[in-house]
Amino acid sequence: MLRGAHHLVVAGIAALAALASWSAAAAEPIEIFDAHLHYNWEPKPFYQPDEVLALFRKHHVTGILATSRPNTGTHVLVERKADGLQVVPFIRPYRVRPDIQTWFSDPTIFDLIQDEFKRGYYRGIGEFHLHGKAAESEWVKKMVDFAVANDLYLHAHSDAEAVEILMRHNPRARIIWAHTGFGLATDRVAEMLAKCPKLWGELSYRGGIVDGAGKLTPEWRALFERFPDRFMLGSDTWISERWASYGEIMAGYRGWLDQLAPDVAAKIAHGNARALFAAR
Repeated sequence: MLRGAHHLVVAGIAALAALASWSAAAAEPIEIFDAHLHYNWEPKPFYQPDEVLALFRKHHVTGILATSRPNTGTHVLVERKADGLQVVPFIRPYRVRPDIQTWFSDPTIFDLIQDEFKRGYYRGIGEFHLHGKAAESEWVKKMVDFAVANDLYLHAHSDAEAVEILMRHNPRARIIWAHTGFGLATDRVAEMLAKCPKLWGELSYRGGIVDGAGKLTPEWRALFERFPDRFMLGSDTWISERWASYGEIMAGYRGWLDQLAPDVAAKIAHGNARALFAAR
């Protein structure tokens, strides 16, 4: 009888321990891979490297697509080799802010891309700004072909027309669509994703995902459920204010991720980026 009682006590303790473990896991915020991050260095960053890494740890960000203007900030993040953080570096084709307006017709930018690539660790090119028929530039085509030849992704801040031109330059191009068209209608987004199997949508600044009460809209729920493997999250820390509100940005994502099925939420939060940027 005593032995039976002892077994019941042991079983009860084990059950309580399992419950506590489950509760702790449930309370842990879903990890996020930040697939649109700028650590600009003009002439110094808003936060020092240790402060940035602490911010990632605090908000359970376990991976970043790192870019900077110029590329110095990206070099710093890569070279820190921070524990628990996957840093995926992209070449930014800008030296100074005015390059945003001219890079696509400037042959010296193509030289910059080739020189940066020699560092040996880059996984993509971008984020770059490119709209409409400006994408037809010979230097843009050279960049797209260079990316395909060297197994690099492209991170395009572009309208649908420019994305389609990038794909026509080389059908093997793999494109991360920054902001997924901003306010582009969801049926047009769905059309683009269906037509371009090597296109992924990144959701920073993307309008229409939630309503005024923070509820996931039916259109976006349907889009996420139809294309669960094609979306990623990003902070787009292009100005200091975005760094200052980093926690709010991540909390906003988690607010609507919680409204999705757990497997879909996990893919969008981090799984899709992990799959794209798995070690080669």
